[in-house]
Amino acid sequence: MRRILHLDMDAFFAAVEERRNPDLRGKPVVIGGGGDPSSRGVVSTASYEARKYGIHSAMPLRTAFRLCPQAIFLPVDYDEYVRASTRFKAVLHRFSPVMEDVGIDEAYLDLSDIDRPPAEIAADIKRQIFDETQLSCSIGIAPNKLLAKIASDMQKPDGLTILAEQDVPVRIWPMPARKLLGVGPKTEAHLKRIGVETIGQIAALPVERLTEEFGRSWGHYLYEASRGLDDSPVMTHWEPRSMSREMTFESDVRDWQVIARTMADLTKDVVKALRGDGYRGRTVTLKIRFSDFETHTRSISLKEVTDSEETIRRTVFECLRKVELKRRVRLIGVRLSNLEKTGSREKMEVKKPGS
Repeated sequence: MRRILHLDMDAFFAAVEERRNPDLRGKPVVIGGGGDPSSRGVVSTASYEARKYGIHSAMPLRTAFRLCPQAIFLPVDYDEYVRASTRFKAVLHRFSPVMEDVGIDEAYLDLSDIDRPPAEIAADIKRQIFDETQLSCSIGIAPNKLLAKIASDMQKPDGLTILAEQDVPVRIWPMPARKLLGVGPKTEAHLKRIGVETIGQIAALPVERLTEEFGRSWGHYLYEASRGLDDSPVMTHWEPRSMSREMTFESDVRDWQVIARTMADLTKDVVKALRGDGYRGRTVTLKIRFSDFETHTRSISLKEVTDSEETIRRTVFECLRKVELKRRVRLIGVRLSNLEKTGSREKMEVKKPGS
C-alpha cells in the first residue's frame, strides 16, 4: 500500500525571521517585497498572528497595512530562506531517497517501502527538523499525494494528520470546495453558481455533468480528486514548463523608455536563468497588466529553440507591437516556454510535479 508524506513548513519566511529575531514572536509579522507597506509589493507570507487580521499571501502590502497598521513589515531575504530550506530537506533525505521538492517550504516523501509506523516516522522528522533549524512543520500522510497535501493543512501549525481512503467521506467531503488542490477562485465561483460548495457535493455529481461544466480534462480531475483518487508518483526529478520574470512598477508608467528598458532587463534575467539551467526555449510571451488590472498576453513561437538574448528580446518587442499602450502600465512579464535541454534536438516531455 502506498504511503505518501507531505511536509509543509509553518509560515516559513516569517518563522525564519522570528528565529533570527526572537522579539518578533507573538507579533503580527508580514514578509513581502522590500518591506515597505506603502510600496507596490505583495505579501509573500504572514505570521499566524498577522493572519488573524485577514492578511494572506499575494495580498498587496498596502492592503495588509490597512488591515493591520501595527504589523511589522520586513523585506524578503530569499538567501536566508534558501539556507533554511536546504537544511530541512537534508533531514528529509535521511528518511527516504524518494523525495519530491515542490517549493522552498514543502516536499513529498514516499514512505511505501519503509517498515515503520508512519506516525513514528513523522514524529522523528518533526523532531529532527526542529533540532536543526528551530522551525516547526506540519505533516500529512495518506495513500496518495492529493490526500497527503490536504492532510498537512488540517492541523496547522505543528500538526500531524494521517488519512486513510475510508476517511474521505467523513473528513474530506465536508470541506469547502476550495480545499481541493487546484480549485481556485474561478472554479470555486463556478461551482457555487451550480449549487456546489463542498468537496462532497462535487463527488455527488456525475462525471458527465462535471465535464459539461468544466471541460473534459478538468471535469475528470474534479470527479476523481473529490473522491480522493490520485495515482501521481512522487517525482525525484522534473523539468520546468517555462521560465519567466515579472516586474510590478512602484507607480503606473506610460514612459516608453521605462517600459522598453524593463522589458530588456526582464529578458536578460530570463536568459540568464535559462542558460544557468541548461535550457533553450521556443515560445516567447509578453504579459502586460494595465493600471485598471486588465491583463494582456501576446505570444510568438519561433521556428527553432534558442537561448539567444538578442533573438528573445527582439521577439518580446514584436509581441509588444500587438498591444495597444493607451493606458498606464502596472506590470510587465516575460516568459519563455516549450523548453528543451541544451544539446538535445528532441523536444522533452515537460511535466509539472503531479501532473
